[in-house]
Amino acid sequence: MKKLTLVALSLMSSMMLCAQQAHPLAQLIDAARQGPSRAGLAELISTTLTPKGGVAVWGQEFLFVTASDMPATVSINGQPPRPMERVGNSNLWMRLELMRVGVTYAYQYSADGKPLGARSDVSGYNPDSYPKDGVPKGKLSDKHVITSKIYDGMKADFWYYASPGVDPNVPSPLMVWQDGQTLIAGDLSRLRLFTVTENLVAQKRIPPMVHVLIAPGFAPDGKAMRSIEYDTVSDRYNRFLMEEVLPEVEKEYKLRQDGYSRGIAGESSGGICSLNSAWFNPEKFARVHSTIGSFTSIQWHPEDKRAGGNLYPFMVRKMPKRNIRVWMSDGTDDLENDHGSWPLQNIQLANSLKMRGYDFHFRFGNATHDSAQAAIDLPESLAWLWRSYDPAKTSEDFSDGPGGEG
Repeated sequence: MKKLTLVALSLMSSMMLCAQQAHPLAQLIDAARQGPSRAGLAELISTTLTPKGGVAVWGQEFLFVTASDMPATVSINGQPPRPMERVGNSNLWMRLELMRVGVTYAYQYSADGKPLGARSDVSGYNPDSYPKDGVPKGKLSDKHVITSKIYDGMKADFWYYASPGVDPNVPSPLMVWQDGQTLIAGDLSRLRLFTVTENLVAQKRIPPMVHVLIAPGFAPDGKAMRSIEYDTVSDRYNRFLMEEVLPEVEKEYKLRQDGYSRGIAGESSGGICSLNSAWFNPEKFARVHSTIGSFTSIQWHPEDKRAGGNLYPFMVRKMPKRNIRVWMSDGTDDLENDHGSWPLQNIQLANSLKMRGYDFHFRFGNATHDSAQAAIDLPESLAWLWRSYDPAKTSEDFSDGPGGEG
């Protein structure tokens, strides 16, 4: 194990040397190494992260930054708080740590003995989440806006990204990503989806594909539609995708129509949305990527005889089996509220998939309701979800696939 770790770190170091000069996260970490009084550091933090700070990760180096009018500390994995240093004359406080990769870290900022915001988690990214010299880049579209008839005038933003190897005139595999607005910043977003995709395509571990990135919509009166779109157990969102969004994407890129060549992904309510799509139309979406999935009662309305996501563990057990492949992940510190228990519901669903012999994988970590576990897993989860893909085929029997936990 020790030898493997050293090899992985050596590969990561050589890979990152190639990307060090141009990458904004590498530049920020390099500036932070020079100390908190380094000229322009506060401005660099604000432009690379946010004006209130954040966390930057490059290899084994983790830069923690928070805003506070008083001296701040950071506690990592429940350990005693560590002092942070003031960045110049700003209200930002920083601490640079050297930590191992491949795991998540819980962290909590404090000042004057009181928490600054909620506890969160950060990812120790794996090598395929970093840009590599010589690997071609994909192309992200401009933002598009669609007005939905299916959702009664709702407006939603969407983008599409074509990986290297996509020919606009040849139908491509695709993945639809909910909360797509959180992914368009590339490596400055938590999942680093584009870089992971480019590396896996270059390694031939996934096929060249189009990612469709959709933001939750807003009704004409300004009402947020995210929960209605994502948490409702019905095929309405599928109709929105297939009848309204994907035809717009196909004006630029031809897309495969078979479920075998289509995946759908999301976090939280986006996770249950992904399973909804495959559950109601497995012939159109057969690959599901759900992280911190909200398989809870958010849209359960028994007075209107409307099912909620809390029923999915029992629907999987008692209803006809769907020909789908499912990657799931969650964490021990995920949400507990009046809608339900996120960890318990995900465990229940995984057990139901196991009982029925579904092709699934369940990763259960320690993170809370955030992207940290999904981010370190993404190279593995995408490769697992698309393993053995054959562009000559339009279907595969997933019923005999390997189910399990890890």
